Amino acid sequence: MRSPFTAPALAAALVTASLILPGTAARAATGIHVSGTKILEGNGQEFVMRGTSHAHTWYPAQTKAFADIRSLKANTVRVVLSGGRWSANSASDVAGVVSLCKQNKLICVLEDHDTTGYGEQSGAYTLDQAADYWISVKSALAGQEDYVVVNIGNEPIGNNATTPGWAEATKAAITKLRANGIHHALMVDAPAWGQDWQNVMRDNAASVLAADPEKNTIFSVHMYGVYDTAAEITSYLDAFRTAGLPLVIGEFGFDHSDGDPDEDTIMAQAVSRGLGYLGWSWSGNGGGVEYLDQVTGFDVTRLTPWGQRLFNGANGIAATARPASVYGGTTDPTPPSAPGAPAASNVTSSGATLTWPAATDNVGVTGYDVYTSAGVPLGATATTSITLTGLSPSTAYQVHVKARDAAGNQSAASPTAAFTTLAGGGDGGCTAVGTVQSQWGDGYVLQPVTVTNTGTATRNGWTVTFTLPAGHTVTGFWNAAVTVSGRTVTARNLSYNGTLAPGAATAFGVQAGRPNGDTSVPSGYTCAG
Repeated sequence: MRSPFTAPALAAALVTASLILPGTAARAATGIHVSGTKILEGNGQEFVMRGTSHAHTWYPAQTKAFADIRSLKANTVRVVLSGGRWSANSASDVAGVVSLCKQNKLICVLEDHDTTGYGEQSGAYTLDQAADYWISVKSALAGQEDYVVVNIGNEPIGNNATTPGWAEATKAAITKLRANGIHHALMVDAPAWGQDWQNVMRDNAASVLAADPEKNTIFSVHMYGVYDTAAEITSYLDAFRTAGLPLVIGEFGFDHSDGDPDEDTIMAQAVSRGLGYLGWSWSGNGGGVEYLDQVTGFDVTRLTPWGQRLFNGANGIAATARPASVYGGTTDPTPPSAPGAPAASNVTSSGATLTWPAATDNVGVTGYDVYTSAGVPLGATATTSITLTGLSPSTAYQVHVKARDAAGNQSAASPTAAFTTLAGGGDGGCTAVGTVQSQWGDGYVLQPVTVTNTGTATRNGWTVTFTLPAGHTVTGFWNAAVTVSGRTVTARNLSYNGTLAPGAATAFGVQAGRPNGDTSVPSGYTCAG
């Protein structure tokens, strides 16, 4: 994330002169490596990251943090380092960090924070400078491929365009590191402060992986205010799963200055998909985001609400982390049995309750995930019952359930249950009114789009449609599940804003792009139950 710490004044950029060696033949990845969407250890066992970040470069004396993080069952720690933008971490310091990780049986994700917000934040380093830093501390990394992942640069570009762009700069940094003998698994952060809201990393990830001679690059997205709905989270994760590319959620929080992340969906989806996640951050946050501290004052006995949620909550670290096998952690390759057939009850126009017979597992079932027959996630629970919300009225659903265990193994699907939601609307209708909050040459924001229950009975769900002018595209949305067909935009309520008492209102927002010089805006707003 953007540096939230009170740090010394920016130092002059450290540019380590490094001779790039002549190209060599591609070599097989050693130690931690990727295979399709999975991250594997050197012995081929799957490894799923569960942990947090620790700001070592600002708090070098807080070495007890490594043991404390491990005591809460984490298997990974992402360590903030600097090559000169702040107090530079030398090769001997990096070696000490790696030793602390190994002593506490943690996989070490080492990240260079110098690149944060390049092009937008003063003093930020380029990815090329970050590559020079890693080469300068190569002696501390040598032989640690089983224990260390090199996160080349934190949030390496802000929200603005840079030259070279993210894909070109990332490819060049990877090539430079490989040519200079860095053979570790590499992790690359997305641009746009890590949140990739313009989908630059998503759309270029395959070519970046192809540019790695060792094909051992992990992609990292940071999920804050951009990811405040389940639809946005699942859509982004789906894109990497469909492409067969390895992704981790390298940072996320439960709140942020740019919006309210949906941490429940982030964690549930990561667990159900077998994806790693790393919360931000252990302690020491400043600059207005102190609420992201997971413990107060580096004291492991003083967990904050965010710390409790991350470590001990549903789909949290304590329940789902599995130690790396390189440290003697046991592996559990056996998935649970399939749950029994679900039964639907309490069906309304926007929801239903499902119950099902429990699955069994050789170690223990930790949760269940509910999907449509098309594989669209509808919800997750730790029990054998769930109340689904945000469904569409007068719609036939076919759903099934899968069980999962602490190792992230998922069962086969249960038998399918079928039900049809009721017609919505009660005895009256609803209205939708869109307002243009801001606009610029090639885009605009509709906010609020206000939905009002004009009937005399409580409404359980709403659907708003409107028409885009020719050439316009939806580029973002919040507080609604939005789909586009041709020029017709359909927005449906989410679980928390579908129920409206008579006269009550809620709102959502949409961001759109349009041809430069076009000043037209959407029209034809309609609302239905």
